[in-house]
Amino acid sequence: MDVNLALRAFVRTVEKGSVTGAARDLGISQPAVTKHLRNLERHVNARLLERTTRAVRPTAHGLRLYEVSRNALASIEAAMEGVRHDMGEIEGALRIHAPSCIGAQHLHGMVMEFQNKHPAVAVDLVLDNRQVDLIYENFDLAVQYGKQEQQELIVRRFGSIRRILVASPEYLKRVGPIDSLNGLSKVGMITTTTILSPRDTLTLYREGEMTEVSVRPLLRTNNAQVMINSLKSGHGAGPVQVILVSEELADGRLLRILPEYEVKPTDAYLIYPSTRFMRPAVRAFTDFVVPKLRNVEGID
Repeated sequence: MDVNLALRAFVRTVEKGSVTGAARDLGISQPAVTKHLRNLERHVNARLLERTTRAVRPTAHGLRLYEVSRNALASIEAAMEGVRHDMGEIEGALRIHAPSCIGAQHLHGMVMEFQNKHPAVAVDLVLDNRQVDLIYENFDLAVQYGKQEQQELIVRRFGSIRRILVASPEYLKRVGPIDSLNGLSKVGMITTTTILSPRDTLTLYREGEMTEVSVRPLLRTNNAQVMINSLKSGHGAGPVQVILVSEELADGRLLRILPEYEVKPTDAYLIYPSTRFMRPAVRAFTDFVVPKLRNVEGID
């Protein structure tokens, strides 16, 4: 029996809650995972997993073995990668998650630049607007808006995402200047699905003082590109992340309205699972990308 492969199959089965999920993550067949698990239970002479029709869960013996094995495997992998790093090469696989907006607009280019420096690093870049379980979904690190409190995660803040109010010149020509909160409440609002309160109020800040204004939502979307295209086409006005519209603001396709106000910023973090040894590829990418993210216009 290959103890290393058997333990890897066991750890991923516990984390995914299924043999099928473990097989998919490990890139091997389901029968192969089942064989590894059976051999491991035979080797330790104990039942490690309880199987039901819905899920696979560790027994008390299995949970103890999982907690030790997970950290041990991560440490071994990091140590081996560290030796290769000492020989002058960063290599391995990185699985990264980020919100679609910052991921497509900025992080994608940073990943390619990092790979140009370290061509032996393969990256899975997953972009969508949800919080992920890094351990369960086998991510090495993630960009996340808002802090996530978990003991198994290392959380590194890299800045705050600024949001401002904008509209296109065509829209302002059609509806007239928007130079007061009362005027803002009368126009059609293009916004995300989460930025407004349930009562359709928008929270704005001016010199540290908070103001709530009732608005008329015209279009809600969870897609940043849909929102930006709608704003540029003159469909309405709305709050938007500065990092998404810096070019449009520079060339005049979008104009800032009520410039004395900003929407409450959102703290942004780089998070990754805590292990005894951070893999060199993860450490190298983190050290590379954090300064670049902090230099993006619209991140304070």
